[in-house]
Amino acid sequence: MNAVPVSRVLLVLAFAGLTSAAGAQNLSRSQMQALRTACEADIRAVCPGVQPGGGRLLQCIQANPEKVSQPCKEALASIQAARAQ
Repeated sequence: MNAVPVSRVLLVLAFAGLTSAAGAQNLSRSQMQALRTACEADIRAVCPGVQPGGGRLLQCIQANPEKVSQPCKEALASIQAARAQ
């Protein structure tokens, strides 16, 4: 049985928490900016041509966690941790 890498679990949980309208609305402006800064290049590199909306970017990132940069993973984990408090 293969273990799921911790980074993949964090990425999936973080995006899952951010995908609902309520989740996105609960992010502060600074959190949104930090996420955009940390993950924008990853989304462009990992998911070129994927149209935003309908969870398509999330699905793409979830399907390719090994290609997501550490800063993006850390930003997602940080936001998820802040929301859990």
